[in-house]
Amino acid sequence: MSVTQQQIRDCLAKVTTPRGVALTQADVLSDITVTDGKVYFSINVDAAEARSWESVRAAAEAAVRAVPGVGSALVALTAERKPGAAAAQPQRPGVAPASAHRPAPAGGAQSPMSKQAEIPGVRAVIAVASGKGGVGKSTTAINLALGLRDLGLRVGLLDADIYGPSVPRLTGIQEKPQLDDSRRMIPIKRFGLSVMSIGFLVDEDAPMIWRGPMVMSAITQMLRDVDWGQLDVLVVDMPPGTGDAQLTLAQNVPLKGAVIVSTPQDLALIDARRGLAMFTKVEVPVLGIIENMSYFLCPHCGTRSDIFGHGGARHEAERLGVPFLGEVPLHMDIRASADAGRPTVDSEPNGPHAAIYRAIAGQVRDGLKARAAI
Repeated sequence: MSVTQQQIRDCLAKVTTPRGVALTQADVLSDITVTDGKVYFSINVDAAEARSWESVRAAAEAAVRAVPGVGSALVALTAERKPGAAAAQPQRPGVAPASAHRPAPAGGAQSPMSKQAEIPGVRAVIAVASGKGGVGKSTTAINLALGLRDLGLRVGLLDADIYGPSVPRLTGIQEKPQLDDSRRMIPIKRFGLSVMSIGFLVDEDAPMIWRGPMVMSAITQMLRDVDWGQLDVLVVDMPPGTGDAQLTLAQNVPLKGAVIVSTPQDLALIDARRGLAMFTKVEVPVLGIIENMSYFLCPHCGTRSDIFGHGGARHEAERLGVPFLGEVPLHMDIRASADAGRPTVDSEPNGPHAAIYRAIAGQVRDGLKARAAI
């Protein structure tokens, strides 16, 4: 059954707002996107009203999900400060507000970290992150997840890269997730992993023109509204950078660790350093740094070329006092298997590159065990 925008508006007309009028008459709705039974929109209010509108957001999302033919719904509450309103005290560049990484004083405002809650059935959540794009983070994340699987762990993979989800292509998954009796999404099983991605819910070519609150809401929904079952480790493929997505994850769940992916070149290391500093500020232990595209070994003559330099990530790890997890070469087989939807650890389990990823996974497992996380 095809769902129309008018059907969605009709159901939202029955949701009452704090302004005493129907939601459709309150002049707060963004454009409503309906694609293959998936519905997305935001409610835009002033920051001073945000608290009283959260129940409206929840009611709107529940009303939309009840419409026949709707498979999933994402409703974000966007709260903006009106021009001229008092602004928060400015922070020094690169320094997060104190409330982002330590509890508020007694009697003061709640710390954002106070909202953390474990995901039922999931023992440890770890983030795979990078300071910048193009360093092979997603390929590393899925092969790391497969390496952990080969160590006998029950593993899930969440693609939280909202703007550029790569996991559907890396896994070859084209089907859409189903809903259970509680209308929670069921992750798709592939390669022995439980896999979820925003890319399963939107067309591959669709631009994700989402503001920060919608990104935060989407990540929260993929964490909380998915039936992950029983997992030892949930690997989260993060978007590059140090923005809303990273803070949302850190504030929602008690992360047991972060893995930083970088290439050896100085430019990538500068950004990796920022990513590492962000996790440190929100009190997430850094499990280590991986140097990806570390070197190129010619398949014809065997000559090694350090295209992006070499050893930069190892030296950075030593300087910062965090583990160096290993070097992954720049190799056509890794690229080709990723493009084909058959990651290296699964497609060539006895090959040298799979051995590298499994060795890295072993160090990540040991780091989690040392923290009694698994």
